Amino acid sequence: MTPRILLVNPPIYDFAAYDFWLKPYGLLSIAGYLRGKADFALFDYLDRLHPFVAGHKELQSDQWGRGRFYCEQIQSPRCLEEIPRHFRRFGLPRDIFRAFLSKGEPFDFAFIQTMMTYWYQGVEEVIRDVRAICPKAKIVLGGNYVSLCRTHAKTLDADLLVRGTNLEPLWDYLSLTPDLEQPALWEAYDKLDVGVLKLTDGCPFKCTYCSVPKVYTKFSARPPHRSLAELKLVRRLGAGNIAFYDDALLYKAEEVLMPFLNEVIKQDIHVNLHSPNALNARFITKDLAPLTVQAGFKTFYLGFESTSSKWQKRTGSKVFSDELTRAVKHLTPAGAAPTNITAYQILGHPFSNIQQLEESMHFVNSLGIRGMLADFSPIPGTPDGDQCKRWVDMTNPLMHNKTAFPIILLGFEKTNHLKDLQRRLNRTLPH
Repeated sequence: MTPRILLVNPPIYDFAAYDFWLKPYGLLSIAGYLRGKADFALFDYLDRLHPFVAGHKELQSDQWGRGRFYCEQIQSPRCLEEIPRHFRRFGLPRDIFRAFLSKGEPFDFAFIQTMMTYWYQGVEEVIRDVRAICPKAKIVLGGNYVSLCRTHAKTLDADLLVRGTNLEPLWDYLSLTPDLEQPALWEAYDKLDVGVLKLTDGCPFKCTYCSVPKVYTKFSARPPHRSLAELKLVRRLGAGNIAFYDDALLYKAEEVLMPFLNEVIKQDIHVNLHSPNALNARFITKDLAPLTVQAGFKTFYLGFESTSSKWQKRTGSKVFSDELTRAVKHLTPAGAAPTNITAYQILGHPFSNIQQLEESMHFVNSLGIRGMLADFSPIPGTPDGDQCKRWVDMTNPLMHNKTAFPIILLGFEKTNHLKDLQRRLNRTLPH
């Protein structure tokens, strides 16, 4: 008998959340491997094309498919009550999901994606509703929260936890054989305007603040024909904006990204491409830059973090200042709009005393590109996350919150000063 599987992307409990090309790619990928072997139904709490959202004009997408989520202000968790920010629940109202569960045939399994460790309250809410309305469904959790906080995840009443990238326990549990050549199950959406793609898995670098080495054992490229087929699928379904979720998209670009982009150009696939996971500026060459623009890249997010060579060397030596300068000099003549080039810098890192953040912000501004402060989230098991034990209880996932930690470390006034400075600097750039 064909199993019925419910796919759920939970609501977010947090101080802030924004649809920055946010899709449950891991969840959809696993469902894609089982395409034709199970009957699927998707409920994405963060789907801004849902009919409920359509009536809220303030939630409409910008030209690249990004936008605000529907949200409601709620009480802050006790451990975060001292953070002077409003706590909210982001996503569709709970009653819509309950009604969704109550109609139709019962589900045999419920797959729930987890992302940020400190978003587990949304997962907890979903589990309670599934248990109440579909008590016979077996609940499976996978994703970053499960991989990084397994002990805590065991308290959430799931039937199976899938940790990391080893999916064999899941296939055994389902008694199903996957087809790993299949693309993600994008057709599960009724409407689609944004898609996600990965050409690679993992990262060869060992940045001390990053979770990727904890989740992936090594860097590897995906079969190029499969990636191209997935791009065509999401385009056929209506997605005009595609975000790469790769953690090292430009690594070995001559072997992976460049052949892919050449095929996009050759096959005349018109699409807007984006890189929210931060491109490594070191690998943006005079040959690669024009190719990305020609293939459809519209926004370029570059990982930078700091001008301090001492800080850079201490955290993994990923990108140095001269490499960022060189990347910008390759991108702008190739046709990339400077206002669509953004350099990330970490706010609230435990080594802030040597980071020279304000100098870094001014340096980025001097290149004529936008800066963006990425709030630091202490990740358990990473070298920098372990450093944070002196300030927060790392066994409590809520204390990994990226809005809260910079305020705890730097103070409310300093954090606001830095964010205001970044906004002022960005306003000086020509539009």
